[in-house]
Amino acid sequence: MTSPLTTPAASSSAVRWTSRLWGTLLVLCAAMFLDALDVSMVGVALPSIGSDLGLSTSTLQWIVSGYILGYGGLLLLGGRAADLLGRRQVFLVALGVFALASLLGGLVDSGPLLIASRFIKGLSAAFTAPAGLSIITTTFPEGPLRNRALSIYTTCAATGFSMGLVLSGLLTEASWRLTMLLPAPIALIALVAGLKLLPRSDRERNHNGYDVPGAVLGTASMLLLVFTVVQAPEAGWTSARTLLSFLAVAVLLTVFVLVERRSAGPLIRLGVLRSGSQVRAQLGAMAFFGSYVGFQFLATLYMQSLLGWSALHTALAFLPAGALVAISSTKVGSVVDRFGTPRLIAAGFALMVAGYALFLRVDLDPVYAAVILPSMLLIGAACALVFPSLNIQATNGVPDHEQGMVSGLLNTSVQVGGAIFLAVVTAVVTAGAPADPTPQAVLDSYRPGLTVVTAVAAAGFLVTLTGLRTRRGQGSVVVAKSVEAEAGTATETRADARSVAVRD
Repeated sequence: MTSPLTTPAASSSAVRWTSRLWGTLLVLCAAMFLDALDVSMVGVALPSIGSDLGLSTSTLQWIVSGYILGYGGLLLLGGRAADLLGRRQVFLVALGVFALASLLGGLVDSGPLLIASRFIKGLSAAFTAPAGLSIITTTFPEGPLRNRALSIYTTCAATGFSMGLVLSGLLTEASWRLTMLLPAPIALIALVAGLKLLPRSDRERNHNGYDVPGAVLGTASMLLLVFTVVQAPEAGWTSARTLLSFLAVAVLLTVFVLVERRSAGPLIRLGVLRSGSQVRAQLGAMAFFGSYVGFQFLATLYMQSLLGWSALHTALAFLPAGALVAISSTKVGSVVDRFGTPRLIAAGFALMVAGYALFLRVDLDPVYAAVILPSMLLIGAACALVFPSLNIQATNGVPDHEQGMVSGLLNTSVQVGGAIFLAVVTAVVTAGAPADPTPQAVLDSYRPGLTVVTAVAAAGFLVTLTGLRTRRGQGSVVVAKSVEAEAGTATETRADARSVAVRD
């Protein structure tokens, strides 16, 4: 791979960031920004879409769920494809598909075609997300340089999400189609820039073939899991359909694990999960995003349904959290260098728990500055600390040829965690729906859901504490060696072994 660093032999702290290096990071950040922007913009536009196209509520759900299905279901395949086919190639092709699907979504006149375009966008994001993250982790050397790059990169997700809420409130006033079309020109500009700026990477050569059975089983199990979780609140968690679907997911995952253990070139090398640091990063990602998605869902309902706020007013209420993340983006990397990821993740989860707990105080006549704003600021500070640290912890100590795999696994944990815990929160709120839906009764039905959100964040905090105890007991965590290392054969094994130690 050709790196745009000026002095690769120097320590990462002494390396000067060239304009090409900044350009590379900017292209990757644009893709991450678009993913988050697209998700948040569509949610606010749904009522207008339903009215214009004559769609039922159940059909409208699939405009969101179709994206989640494509994204969450194909991330494992997307991550491994980046390693095997070349990160740059996979990223640019997927980004082009994302642009075309955005254009299609803004021009269609039927619900099924709009849902299909959303599925295609989710599918393309399932390839750009792990490919983009692995380009960063293989371009920027592990340490302060990578930490800074990842803090900026992950910040773009929060910034895109916050801006999407505001932009959708403005664009939907003119036409919901503008919310679908906006990502297209941005993606095309990023694509052209990426052709010139992204470093070329070689395909993995000694990969022992393509794991076709693992790819089919992994994709099928993730697609079915996300589909089952999304549909469970409507079909019923104890319905025969839901229970049989979960049973089928369990069977597919069991067969997938058996296939991966025997495959010479597995889609996911299960040995990477022998690292406690890696497992904590994956579980932390599920708890982090799952709790936040559940909170945003309930807070949005509270502000719009009970307080009568407009979509734009609600977006502005969330804005301080996103603004805090954006402002702190360039500083988080140096904080990680000083304190390490476990401490920052633990501190972030503690702030998140406090923010969710404070929001439980809301009533039907809140003072924004005294009740809602403190929660938003605490949650924003938590996001600024947790999300970059999780990405750093998951990718540290992993050989270059497995960065795409780990990136896909982390993004899968994020999406599956969001889908599962949002469904759980929805089920809890629906079960407590009052027979007499007075405003106070509806608010009271939201509180158990907010309690679940707080408990999920607290579970993430407890998982992180085990990492702090491990760090005190031993100086480092070792990522399990690759299959070649276990066999003790390939020359590449010795290079991988030198990058095995993980500080956190």
